[in-house]
Amino acid sequence: MSNRVLPLAVTSPACEVTPLIREPLTAQAATELAAVFKALSDPVRLRLLSVIASHTGQEACVCDISDGFDVSQPTISHHLRVLREAGLLSSERRGSWVYYRVEPAALHQLSALLDIALPEAAVR
Repeated sequence: MSNRVLPLAVTSPACEVTPLIREPLTAQAATELAAVFKALSDPVRLRLLSVIASHTGQEACVCDISDGFDVSQPTISHHLRVLREAGLLSSERRGSWVYYRVEPAALHQLSALLDIALPEAAVR
């Protein structure tokens, strides 16, 4: 037998369990929201969402949103598809143009997640 002394677990009396003020994310919800945040992590996609959300009715024709980006039209289409697949946008073909619309439920879900009451000292 060894004469080694095993360290004892030390519990701090200052470590108190604080009550939950809301339900934390489930594993499934976290996975789904991570995909949304991943879609928003690209600056071009974030700007595209902002441009569409800035239009009347949070809807814009693809011809209206392509200007002002230093990427090709196929790249814009790729980014719009990623935003659609993440559930942030929906699209509708009208004649030869595609119109994109912000999905309010997705934005509401993100807003609810990010709306965390911070202590006054943390805001400073």
